[in-house]
Amino acid sequence: MILRPKPSRSRHGVLGGAPSIAPMATVPTWLRGAALDTQTVAGQGIEDIAVTAGAAIGALDAVVRRRERWAGAWRQRLALSAAAVTARQAGRVEDEAALRDAVLLTRPGDNVGPAGLFLLAWRRLASRPADDLLTEKNVAAVLEDLGLTLNDEAVSDLTDDLRQLAANTGTVETLVGAFAAAERYGLRRVLGAWLADVLLAQRLGWTPAIPLLGAEATLVVGTGRARRPVTAALAAGAETEADWAKSLLAAQARAALRAIDLFAELERRADRLLAVAPKLRAKAADVVVEKLLSDDAIVASEQIAGMSDRGLRRLFDRLVELGAVCELSGRATFRIYGL
Repeated sequence: MILRPKPSRSRHGVLGGAPSIAPMATVPTWLRGAALDTQTVAGQGIEDIAVTAGAAIGALDAVVRRRERWAGAWRQRLALSAAAVTARQAGRVEDEAALRDAVLLTRPGDNVGPAGLFLLAWRRLASRPADDLLTEKNVAAVLEDLGLTLNDEAVSDLTDDLRQLAANTGTVETLVGAFAAAERYGLRRVLGAWLADVLLAQRLGWTPAIPLLGAEATLVVGTGRARRPVTAALAAGAETEADWAKSLLAAQARAALRAIDLFAELERRADRLLAVAPKLRAKAADVVVEKLLSDDAIVASEQIAGMSDRGLRRLFDRLVELGAVCELSGRATFRIYGL
């Protein structure tokens, strides 16, 4: 593990003070080299792939348990990536920038559009305890956000199935079972990815959950190219249950490594923001810093007590000048800022 000094902050979240030392997000070289693409998966046994996936999730678990102040921004950035893939798979054209606009530039309670609802579904996963997400209320809400429909009785049956799945199966069975449960109720695979992420978080004690499989754009049945439901593929003899498990484990490993890479990138950016934070003289600057660390992005027109619109714009200009934040929209107006 590599150790490095952190600029002017303690690991307890106090700005300024003596420098501290904290580990970077690292991945073993052998794990980085075990890229689980389709061809690699086809040539390996499920035991080998399970070892790689377990190591990747273990490395991610170490990252999660650091509980960094900027972990909220990390989770929400992962949610944005998952929502963009969800939109693309649904045949929509919105990319990450358009999804961000749909949610951040819409007043609370207004319609964010179908693609914006995809982002809200993944943001829900990234901001709530896993146990809470598996209640009938939240399962029904995420179904609505994803454009899926079940009656109240079916929602109740689905949540019961998920609780049993979480309590009585191993990790691999839970992963496969999440997708099978979604398909058993005639729902799209995106719900299987959402449920699998929630169940993994519940098993590992992550609070909140981490969006992983939603951003895995190459998630397919087994080693084949056809994007068919797993139950239909198995019934037709086109794939085996082991093929499907291998495909899902490989996707989970890729997603975990991608999340770790984003963690390392945002760590560098958060360190820069926290290093310059003690130098900021604007009123409520500490509130702005916390918002930047807690979310994917905030708009320049954010209503913050003790700070005028002009003061907030000047603060953002200063932070950009210092290299502490990025302007994410590329526009002259309706600007959006984040790590």
